[in-house]
Amino acid sequence: MATVRRTMPFAIYVVMFAALALQGDLTGFMVCNLLVQLAVFVVGACLPAHRTGFMSYVDVAWPWGLALIGVQVLAFGGLDSPVAVATAAIYLLMGMRMGAWALRFMVFKRLPGELPRYQYQRRRWERDGFRNEKVSLQVEIMVQCGANIAVLAVPAALATVRTAGLDVVSVAAIALWAVFWVLESVADLQKARFADRTRRDGVRRTCDIGLWRYSRHPNYFGQWMQWNSLILLSLPALIDRWPHHHIVFGLLTALALAWISWTTYHMLVHYTGAVPAEYFSRQRRPDYMRYQRVTNRFFPGPRRTSSPRYAGSARP
Repeated sequence: MATVRRTMPFAIYVVMFAALALQGDLTGFMVCNLLVQLAVFVVGACLPAHRTGFMSYVDVAWPWGLALIGVQVLAFGGLDSPVAVATAAIYLLMGMRMGAWALRFMVFKRLPGELPRYQYQRRRWERDGFRNEKVSLQVEIMVQCGANIAVLAVPAALATVRTAGLDVVSVAAIALWAVFWVLESVADLQKARFADRTRRDGVRRTCDIGLWRYSRHPNYFGQWMQWNSLILLSLPALIDRWPHHHIVFGLLTALALAWISWTTYHMLVHYTGAVPAEYFSRQRRPDYMRYQRVTNRFFPGPRRTSSPRYAGSARP
């Protein structure tokens, strides 16, 4: 069963990639992105992981892969398409924001050790009976590579063939994306300043100020909503293409857009996001379990006065 769960993403990626690549006007973009992402992940993550045993290098490859999707949108969609320019800008800003942090922390400052979320992955491998760590490292890295190739690139592919101007839906989607990009950035800034202050004071406290009073992971929520905004931006292109392509291609493309929302939620909450982070936070900060009892994990909301148990799980 564990082996099926491990291989299932690759089967989904193959189907979704084929559904887009077999649409003639998207073939060039999809094949180009396949080659670009493989190069980025092999050089930026697979080889360093093989040499050091750290999976954390995927945090360099993944965001810079997103940024390069933005570059390809400009190359294939052209500067005369407002939708292509807006979509490219979104990929570039999301990718470069995360990629710059990853380069600074893990390359220029030298990665001191495996990031906690990838230490947590080893607990899962042990639970599922995967004993060969070198193989597991490469498989997990390629899962994220496959996401960039076949799922997260779907809005970009659709943007390259949409020549119409910005309609109401597109403008609303861009505005929503900007709001949540700012929300994610503000949340990260608030936490960084809080961490600096508590470090100077010599105490270990959980950040519960600003946006962190209403969600234990407001930055992850902001990132998830950015992807949902990008899905919304893609809907007019999907609708425009629907009568002109086989219904199977249309359904699979629509499924791929919906899959973006599900897979990014799963990643940000269960896979490499909230659950692994909170496993270590409970061990390091005495006040974290109380924070869990009164604060929503993902979706922002009012703080609770009390709760019989925290909303989390220690199970890998």
